[in-house]
Amino acid sequence: MTHQKLIDLLWLLLLALTLGGALIGETAEPSLAITLIIVATMAFKGRMIVDHFMELKTANRTLRNLMRAYFYAVPLVIVLTSLFGDWLARLTTL
Repeated sequence: MTHQKLIDLLWLLLLALTLGGALIGETAEPSLAITLIIVATMAFKGRMIVDHFMELKTANRTLRNLMRAYFYAVPLVIVLTSLFGDWLARLTTL
């Protein structure tokens, strides 16, 4: 498979995942399972963007790892907020 075909297929996959995530967000009841599906999708999409569209797969290792870590840290924070949201709200209330 050529690089251009791979990019085209990844773009279509990212588009489908984005539309699927929007559909889930609009129709599904909030739950931990839905949150895990959404954050897994976020992490996958972020990794594909960093590696293929930003072309950081061959960039400086530190920069690449920092960008990849961002797309794993944000979903982790979302899951933790979903699990411990009430506790965090009480913790941060005056």
